[in-house]
Amino acid sequence: MKKFLLGSLATAIFAISGSTMAANFVAGKDYSVVANPGKVDVPGKIEVREFFWYGCGHCFTLEPYMQTWLRQLPKDVNFVRTPAAMNPVWEMNARGYYVSEALGVRKKTHLPLFHAIHDKGQQIFDQQSQAKFFVKYGVPEAKFNSMFNSFAITSKISQAKQLARQYQLTGVPAVVVNGKYIVQGDNGKVIQVVNYLVDQERKAKK
Repeated sequence: MKKFLLGSLATAIFAISGSTMAANFVAGKDYSVVANPGKVDVPGKIEVREFFWYGCGHCFTLEPYMQTWLRQLPKDVNFVRTPAAMNPVWEMNARGYYVSEALGVRKKTHLPLFHAIHDKGQQIFDQQSQAKFFVKYGVPEAKFNSMFNSFAITSKISQAKQLARQYQLTGVPAVVVNGKYIVQGDNGKVIQVVNYLVDQERKAKK
C-alpha cells in the first residue's frame, strides 16, 4: 500500500530542488512545449497548474512530491490545481473538487479523498459516494447535492475542459508551467523539471 511519507520525502525534495540549477532539461524529452500557450490566472506571476484525477494512481504517487514542493512555493509563483474532466467519470470527481472549494473544505478533504480511494480501495467516483464522503467533513449531503450540478460548478467544469483541450492533454498527471510547457510523470523528476522551467521563465522576465 502506498503511503504519503511527506516528512521522509522532504529531504529528498530539497536535494532534488538543489540539483535543478545544474540540470539542463530538453524539450520533447523531459517536457513538451505547448503549441497554443494559455493565459495565466495572475498576470506577473509564473503559473504552475497541475491537472489530476483522484482515481489516478500516478497522480496519487506524485501528490507527496507536490505537497512538499508547495511548502517551499516561491513568492513569484502561483500554483493552480485543476481537476481533469476529460471523460464522464473524471468529471464527477472534478465537480466534487469544485464543490469542496466552494464550501471551503478542500484543504481538509483533498488528501483524505486520495487516501480513501488508493489506500482503502473505496470507490468514490459518483455523486452519491462523494456526497457521503464529504458528510464526514461537515458538508450536509443536501448542500453538496444542490451545488454539484449548479451553474457555478458547471462553469468551472467547462473551463477545466477547455484548458485540457487547449493544452492537448491525453492523460494525467500533467503540470503546465506558465501556460507554455507540460511536464508529465509521477516522481521527483517532475519537480526538478518544473523548477527548471520556472527558473527559465524567471530569467526571461529580467
